[in-house]
Amino acid sequence: MTKKLQKQIEQTLSQVDFQTVTPDELHSNIEMIIDDNTQRVKNSLKKLLEQKEEIERNIEKKSDELQEQKYAIFHAMEEKLQDNPTAIVKLHQIKLQSIDLYDILSEIVESSIITALERENEEGDEYDESLTETLKEITFESIKEGPLNTIRIRKILSTILATAIEIAEAQPNKAKHILNTAIKGMHSGLLQSIHRFKKRLAYMPIEAKHILIEDYDTIMEDLNQTDTLFNQVIIQQASQSSSVIYTTLIDIDQGMKYDLEELIVASKETAEVMKKKFANFAKIAVKKADSAIHSQKAQEAKRIGKEALIVAKSALGSAIKSAKDVIDKNKS
Repeated sequence: MTKKLQKQIEQTLSQVDFQTVTPDELHSNIEMIIDDNTQRVKNSLKKLLEQKEEIERNIEKKSDELQEQKYAIFHAMEEKLQDNPTAIVKLHQIKLQSIDLYDILSEIVESSIITALERENEEGDEYDESLTETLKEITFESIKEGPLNTIRIRKILSTILATAIEIAEAQPNKAKHILNTAIKGMHSGLLQSIHRFKKRLAYMPIEAKHILIEDYDTIMEDLNQTDTLFNQVIIQQASQSSSVIYTTLIDIDQGMKYDLEELIVASKETAEVMKKKFANFAKIAVKKADSAIHSQKAQEAKRIGKEALIVAKSALGSAIKSAKDVIDKNKS
């Protein structure tokens, strides 16, 4: 504390009658001292924040440029393969893996639904079954490209359903078909993802098992609430929509009792497989870790670590002292 600050504090406090002063008055006096003595730091912080904002803007700009270039490449490929539906489907799968997921997921869903509607108008074919299968694949491919956790799955399902709702709002006569198809596709894709995870548990390498053990409780919790998650996504999107769409979505949701039971069964089976698979593995891992901690190598590493910490503290202390000397010298 500088002499100037000490004097300012003493002078301010001596002028305050603590018996009668109000909290607001005291706060005002203290704020004056703080403002007088922290202005230089505030100015430095302001400059840093301005630099941070500029950096963030540049990062966002470059990220957008990167995505646009990826879009352009895929668009050129899609034009070349437009007469090959099988190739387009596979290209879309790669597109999902190559471009930021939520930026493109909505676009692919929109394209799939609109294409199905156009085909029905032109050819008179029912689009429900084929569109359900398409949205199932989109949901599955999106989910499998990352961890199976509730936050990520909720975002994927919400993005798909929100896109379907936008199209349904513009096609009121077909709204129920569109939404019903979208929800069935989402459900099937999520179910397929859970079955895939269950199968993969049997073949996971030791390294992956360690990761699962570390995140065991979270994964188990997520598996035990997939039905609730699915239900919440529908209700949340319904609450943000028009009254007609809201009623339609709630009707569909209430008619999905059997489908949700399917999710519950699949999730519980997967949780049970994981529990059995890793119960013994977890016990062995704990025993190995315990013995490793008390091993000669571990004790030696601990000793070296302590010595390194002492050296680091000493070096840091010297650096701080040198910097302080330079500052004091410049002041004088």
